[in-house]
Amino acid sequence: MKLAFEDIYIPGTSIIIERTLSKLIERGVIRGRILIPREFIYFFETMARSGSAIGLLGLEELSAIRNIASEEMGISIEIVDSEHRTFLQLDQKFLDHLVVDIAKRTGAKVLTHDKIQYMSCKALNVDAMLIEYGDKGLLWFEKYFDSETLSLHIKEGAPIMAKKGRPGEWRLVVVDENSMKRNDVELLVEEIVRRARSGDGIIETEKQGLMLIQLGDYRIVVVSPPINTVYELTIARPIVRLKLEEYNLPEKLVRRLDEKAEGILIAGAPGMGKTTFAQALAEYYSRKGRIVKTVESPRDMRLPNIVSQYSKYYATSRDLHDILLMSRPDYTVFDEMRDDEDFMIYVDLRLAGIGMIGVVHATSPIDAIQRFIRRVDIGMIPSIIDTVIFIDRGRVAKVYELLLTVKLPTGLREADLARPVVEVKDFLTSELEYEIYVFGEQTVVVPVKRVQKELFVDRVTSIVKKVLPEADVNIDNGTVVIGMPKRIYSQNIVRVIRKLKKKLDKMGYDVEIRLV
Repeated sequence: MKLAFEDIYIPGTSIIIERTLSKLIERGVIRGRILIPREFIYFFETMARSGSAIGLLGLEELSAIRNIASEEMGISIEIVDSEHRTFLQLDQKFLDHLVVDIAKRTGAKVLTHDKIQYMSCKALNVDAMLIEYGDKGLLWFEKYFDSETLSLHIKEGAPIMAKKGRPGEWRLVVVDENSMKRNDVELLVEEIVRRARSGDGIIETEKQGLMLIQLGDYRIVVVSPPINTVYELTIARPIVRLKLEEYNLPEKLVRRLDEKAEGILIAGAPGMGKTTFAQALAEYYSRKGRIVKTVESPRDMRLPNIVSQYSKYYATSRDLHDILLMSRPDYTVFDEMRDDEDFMIYVDLRLAGIGMIGVVHATSPIDAIQRFIRRVDIGMIPSIIDTVIFIDRGRVAKVYELLLTVKLPTGLREADLARPVVEVKDFLTSELEYEIYVFGEQTVVVPVKRVQKELFVDRVTSIVKKVLPEADVNIDNGTVVIGMPKRIYSQNIVRVIRKLKKKLDKMGYDVEIRLV
């Protein structure tokens, strides 16, 4: 029961973990009775016994306020029992709810760093004090980031590593040889989460053993037990923000992007600069007066405020599909397409007339196209994808265009085998590189150059064998190497070879005779 003119306080978990309560007592900010729920002790003890730095922090803070509290300071500490008796699954959210319940019953003032808890108290007519965090300053890992650092790799029990360089041309270096202790890693995770929840970032996903966080320019992946045996952080930051003009694209490709390309696929291996190029393209279209939206997971593109950036983690595929279909952007950038739902959103929106820019992992540009083959009818592929841009080491290494035609596929000879064929051409040279078609019940992807080479080899071999049946034939860099037994070499054979050389010369081949 609260006596007249008596101040009663009860701290939230954030005040204990951040070691704020002892500082408030020392500075004389609070005076009176301080209520500590017994569950706090059980919770922090359990956490500490499991090796958690947060548990140790909590117990140390509870011990500290006991040591500094005294009647002379006008402070008394009281351990209180709640009406709850469920201690098996205590967590911070449950404890903070418990704090509000006890405050409502006892008339205590809640002390918290958590703005949501503060607002909840106000809604329940519970007295509360929101204590703002002090100067945030830099997180300690930021000192390892320089103009060359692509990402930082922090793992419990291992030295701190960093990737330095540029996309596709990086080296892994040790930036701190001291092995990381679990306490240090957990404290860093707690600080990152606190910063994100205070408004400096967004927690994209949070589940047991995994957190994905966007904190300013930093994309942070936290993996912990039970997924991993130890705590591990990967912290990435884009070091370049390029405009499309800085890629020095061929004028022919720029015209296509301006006038025709609406089903764009950006492909490349991890870390090669796909997202950086997609970001440049999205900004380019935005500057051209197009309405651009993005779907990201997590949201790490740095784009003008006019571009809407949606998170895949906070909406279902159906929600994203409906939002984009109803809002009708000119272009939608879908970063990191992975599963069937991602590809189907791309397909549905593209067929609805929305310009789509998809980003996929692939070791070659044809691999990116094959990601669609088992998901849609191949005859629809050119309507869905018209331009494939392959990024390698931060530059545009290859551009394909896709066309649908009816023809006899390369390598087949029977005229009645003509069928719909998707032609994959080098956009800049118009050279045919692949054909995709259905043969029987199987979809085949044929490298045309290799097939044509095999056909030429077969034809040349047939020509040689027709006049020199005992000869061995090999083709090496445009030269036909004919191996002949010495025993059959004669004046008549010389005349045959002379005629054979003239014929092969017209086909563009040199001839070399080797007697064996």
